[in-house]
This record gives sequence, structure tokens and C-alpha cells, in this order.
Amino acid sequence: MSDDHDLERREFIVASLAAVSAPVVLAAGAAAVSAQEAAQPAATGGTVFTGDVIQGKRVLSALDVNDLEPGRHQFYFEGVQGITGQHRYVSVAVAKGAQPGRRVLLTSGVHGDEMSSVRTVQRVMEALDPAAMSGTVTAVFDISGPALEGMARRWPNSGRGVDLIDMNRVWPGDENAPEAPRRHAGLLFNRLLRPNADVAIDFHTVSSGMDGTAFHFADMSHPEVAEMAMLFPVDQIFADTEPYAGTLMNELVAVGIPALTPELGKPRVLDPEMISRFVEGTMNVLKLHGVIQGPMGRTGHDAGVFVAVHGAPVISTHGGFVELLVELREKVEAGQAVAVQYDAFGERIAEYASPVAGEIMARRTDATCEAGTPLMLILFTTEGPADAEEEEAFPE
Repeated sequence: MSDDHDLERREFIVASLAAVSAPVVLAAGAAAVSAQEAAQPAATGGTVFTGDVIQGKRVLSALDVNDLEPGRHQFYFEGVQGITGQHRYVSVAVAKGAQPGRRVLLTSGVHGDEMSSVRTVQRVMEALDPAAMSGTVTAVFDISGPALEGMARRWPNSGRGVDLIDMNRVWPGDENAPEAPRRHAGLLFNRLLRPNADVAIDFHTVSSGMDGTAFHFADMSHPEVAEMAMLFPVDQIFADTEPYAGTLMNELVAVGIPALTPELGKPRVLDPEMISRFVEGTMNVLKLHGVIQGPMGRTGHDAGVFVAVHGAPVISTHGGFVELLVELREKVEAGQAVAVQYDAFGERIAEYASPVAGEIMARRTDATCEAGTPLMLILFTTEGPADAEEEEAFPE
């Protein structure tokens, strides 16, 4: 039986049980229900505080930055409820300018192994002076708390044993979904992210076991997205965003908010050089939208950015030890040897060649792999093999 079928069946069961048990719950816990209703945002929107305070910071369940006074603000957003009844709280900072202007949203921590993305957003917020700003910058640092706690890519959802769920495949979420990560995404998208963004930047790194260049995922056919993407001094831009359904970037674009996904190299570490490059690019974007003033820093033109609309993965066919023969950003030709693989006796069991002429965007750092593991992703601009884009081989 397929996972989709199981999910549909489970959603039906959950909905049926909720319908049958609702009168009992209301009778037994009317006070609790009233408290929940009081904490819901009004139909017209607006900021809603829960009345709780954590480490001196007020907790809110909905935010409208228009309600805030100019200056710096820090809150905890009340996310999904866990199995102990406690909520998952998300750290939110707002820098609101003295003058009105555009609302820029910066997000990080969608994946829990992406440390440089979090520090980039922190650095941008540290650099802002609300008194000299026009508009508002809202930063969300730790969207997937359970994944961050384990420095892991996926959220360990406990609905049926432990399911590892990628939060960047479940946006825009569903506040009534049967899985905690999708409910969490729905709460954030509806009550925190979408209501406070005219443009957005969702920061990431590559996955554990991989390394990558400084690059973007960005829809370069969208004029505002393309303009923002080129303001970062990045090495590469991967313009094909279609294979990645349910990403925060794509769902923001779908509701009319121009957004892109910067990727800051390797996971699990703070990379000062990468962080500085992406802080510089973010400040350029804020200047573009008039939020701050000043001369532009380095851009993609200065970095000699390579823009590609295709990506061809190299996938292992065996388990074993892998020796890579190419470096990040290296240009390769179709048929060029890019990796060799050995078994436990040191005997060569596989050789891998590039299926296209292009440029290396990401490559594996772990020396071992199983069959079916992505070894690298090669960006290219011309037509490649018919199956080059059929497989999601490089999750962002």
C-alpha cells in the first residue's frame, strides 16, 4: 500500500474521530476551548499575544508588524503543540524602521543541519539601525526546532513511531494536518510569514554529507526574483525550481511574494567567508528595496556567476568507498571521469562519468555510500540526457 494511500486513510480516520468526539471535548473542557479561541487572530488579522513570557520575551500566536512601534523587537512565536502538551516556540526578531516602506522576510533553520544560514540572518539583524530604516525586516531563526536540536535535516515526527519529515517539502502546511511538521508549517505560514512579507529570502545550506558552492535556487524568469538573486556575490544560480514541490520559496512565490533560496555551502558548521558573502548580498537587497541606504556591495556580476536551468546528478550504483576526481565549481565535459569507487578489498568496482558538459555545484564529502546515493550535481545550460532532470538528486 502506498504512503499516499496510508496518509489519506489516516486523515479520514482523524477527521472522523474529531467529528464524533467534538461534543465530549467541548463539554469536558469548555474553559480550555474558550482560552484557545481567545488566542486566535481576528479574521481581519492583527498581532495576538498569548499572555505567556519566556526568558523575558513575550509569546505571540500571530504577528502583524504594522502593530509594532519603530525599533527592535524580539518574540517567541507559538508553534505546533508536541506530545507533552508543550508548544514548539520559534524565535522571531523584527527591526522596524522610523519610516514606512517594504517588508522583508528573512528565514532560516527550516533544516536542522544548516548552521551558516542561521548565523547569516543573525548578522544581518545585528547590522540594522531602525532609526535609519524605511520599512521592516522580520527574521525567523529556528523554524524546525526539533531538527535543529539534533542538527539533523528532518523533523522527527512521532505520530506513528518516528517519521523523519523534511519541513521544506510540506509548505504552505496545514494547521489541521495529521503530522506535527505540516501543522507547524501551516501556523507559521498563515500567522507569521505570509502576513509580514512583501519579499522574502529563505536561507539554507546543502545537506549533511555534502558540500556545495555559494549558490541560489531562484526562478530567474520572475523579474523581481532575478533582480534580487543577482545582488549576491554567488558562484552559481540554479534557475530550475520546479522539481522541489512544497518548498517555502516556491509557496511564497505562489502567493505573490517574490522569494529566493540562498545556499551557503557546507552544513553543520559556521563558515565565516560564506556568511560574509551572503550578508553582503542581503544588505544589497535591502538597499534595492529602499529599506536601508548606501552603496551596493559586490554582486553576482562581480563574482562571475554561472546561471543554469538544468542539473544532472551523478548517482552511485554500488555501495563502497568513493574517491572524487573533481572539485566544486570545476568545469567538466560530457564523459569525463568524475569519481571512482572501491570495495572493502580496495578493488575498483565502479567508475563514474559526467553525463553533461557543465559545472560542479555540489559534491559528496562522506567517503562511503550505498547504491543510489547522490555523489555530485552538475549544472548545465544546454540539453542533456533525457532523464537528467527526472530525479530529485540534490535536496536543498
